[in-house]
Amino acid sequence: MNDNNNKINASESAITAKDFASDQYVRWCPGCGDFSILAQTQRTLASLGLKREKMVFIAGIGCSSRFPYYMNTYGFHTIHGRATAIASGVKCANPELSVWVATGDGDCLSIGGNHFIHLVRRNIDIKVLLFNNKIYGLTKGQYSPTSDHGQVTKSSPYGTIEYPVNPLSLALGAGGTFIARSIDREAKHMQDMITRTNNHKGTAVLEIFQNCLIFNDGAYLKYTEKETKDDSVLFLNHNQPLVFGENNSKGIKLDGWKPVVVDLNDGKHSINDLLVYDETNRELAFIMSEFDVHPLLPMPFGVFLDTVRNTYDTDMEEQIKESMKKTGEGNVDDLLKGNSSWEI
Repeated sequence: MNDNNNKINASESAITAKDFASDQYVRWCPGCGDFSILAQTQRTLASLGLKREKMVFIAGIGCSSRFPYYMNTYGFHTIHGRATAIASGVKCANPELSVWVATGDGDCLSIGGNHFIHLVRRNIDIKVLLFNNKIYGLTKGQYSPTSDHGQVTKSSPYGTIEYPVNPLSLALGAGGTFIARSIDREAKHMQDMITRTNNHKGTAVLEIFQNCLIFNDGAYLKYTEKETKDDSVLFLNHNQPLVFGENNSKGIKLDGWKPVVVDLNDGKHSINDLLVYDETNRELAFIMSEFDVHPLLPMPFGVFLDTVRNTYDTDMEEQIKESMKKTGEGNVDDLLKGNSSWEI
């Protein structure tokens, strides 16, 4: 497939974010982080000049899964946890389409966990926007697979005794080829990450931290508020040293395989001591994905991993073509009979 077929050409009128907005009333709670994700997606896809008729958004169940209603593209609101499975079929049957999945931490990582793992493992050319608010929002505030240990919710009044799933570590372990993270309050960063997600050939997983102001308000304040953001957020940049803090006064270096924070103003360390990030290195991506379990480490945002591997859908197309060269198109009757039927 030529990816240029999915973009408008010079003879066509330029499109804007409004062209990607449907006529449906957006039914999210006022102030929900989903509004930001929707706006940045519409702006980014318009800026990339993508054809709406070549795009499809597929979702399961949950607040995030209303996404297809609000995109003026093709879309399908499916069933709980099955968005990635249905998207896989859509892409394999329609390889010319740009297929996106909008899903939440509950939809994707609980009932949909198995389908998510196998989508990532197969590396089907699908883009996954994983909204993570650490709660079940649509069903009114039960703890989700990503809720923090001890979190008090309607279904865990004494605090959940489960430990959370790490979506990015899970995707890396399943053999993911593109893994990234952004947050709803960083509009420009999110646009950059959506662009990178779109440009990747293969399964691209973009986790987006998203605030649910009704049932889990403030879950990510540490990473958004002026007083704490500098010391709590680390932006990953390929081939650049890992610096953070006010005026980039801190950095990350490896002590063996253990990441540690160093003070660049202590007279003992310099920027030359810091780890230079390589987004093609799976081992480094695993280390970065586990930062959230270390309270002294900042939370990484950006592209954790971007590597190249054959995609399932492309290999399937090639396999079908080669088979047809050898055996012809065949017919359904012969296929149904198979090699184990006979007439008497």
